[in-house]
Amino acid sequence: MPGFQTYLKALRLPFLTGSLLPVAAATALAYWLHQAFHFGYFCLNLVGVAGLHLGANLINDYYDSFGSDPLNIHFTQFSGGSRVIQDLKLKADTVKSLAYFFLAVGVVCGLVLIYAGRYWVAVFGFLGLLAGFFYSASPVQLMSLGLGEFLIFLAFGPLLTLASYYVQTGRIAPLGAAVGLPLAFLITAIIWINEFPDLEADLAAAKRHLVSRLGLKLSCWVYAALMLAPFVSLLFLIEYYVLPDLIIAGLVALPLALRALRLVWRTAPTEPDFVTAQALTIQTHFFLGLTLTLALLYAAWRR
Repeated sequence: MPGFQTYLKALRLPFLTGSLLPVAAATALAYWLHQAFHFGYFCLNLVGVAGLHLGANLINDYYDSFGSDPLNIHFTQFSGGSRVIQDLKLKADTVKSLAYFFLAVGVVCGLVLIYAGRYWVAVFGFLGLLAGFFYSASPVQLMSLGLGEFLIFLAFGPLLTLASYYVQTGRIAPLGAAVGLPLAFLITAIIWINEFPDLEADLAAAKRHLVSRLGLKLSCWVYAALMLAPFVSLLFLIEYYVLPDLIIAGLVALPLALRALRLVWRTAPTEPDFVTAQALTIQTHFFLGLTLTLALLYAAWRR
């Protein structure tokens, strides 16, 4: 019988920061702008988003087990899936059942919020469910159509922060979407760089994401843009949307981004040191998201 550690590995829990930090940032924005905070709604939002994210991770593992994952010899701790199916720790059908369970958790949380009067959650939640499922699921498989990266940008950025802002305030406002831009660029950078080591297997499995279409050289330039754009977007949020100057503290993550860029340009995706670049990309997302959230909370407290 599979152990608890096997299930944890299948869930890829560390990647949850990619969805939970945007929720936190949008909730902090709502508190700074409107002094709005509902703890129950916040918990439902977190659990619901986590459920959809975990379900999407598992669905990805399930469908990739029939495609690129068995062919992938350059997988790392951050890319190439959880490997629980390839290592015979869990059956593919078990992973699929787990995926449906967590997607159902997300749906239930959404239904409770709708019942509580947050009716637009029906739209946001449905879009999130579609994104999480059809990113990987056949026959659509948006990731293989060159649309996966755009989908990740929207789903883990503007759409998620707009929905989380709405959950707290009951309002739909452009600022709710805009605050997700820094994290949208970085979560896309995470997906982007994780496709580098997988490229050979993905091409063999006809997984035609944007990195495979552009090639590694051009994709390195795109990665650089994705890693630097978040810091420019902080200035945009301050100047255009008049967010607190304190959010510029997000520059604390810039040295991590620059280290990652240097490694990507100097290291082949199949070399062991490339894993450090992947880790630095995730750390950049984490520290910028955390700093953005704390800066908004501090600005709200200082009022």
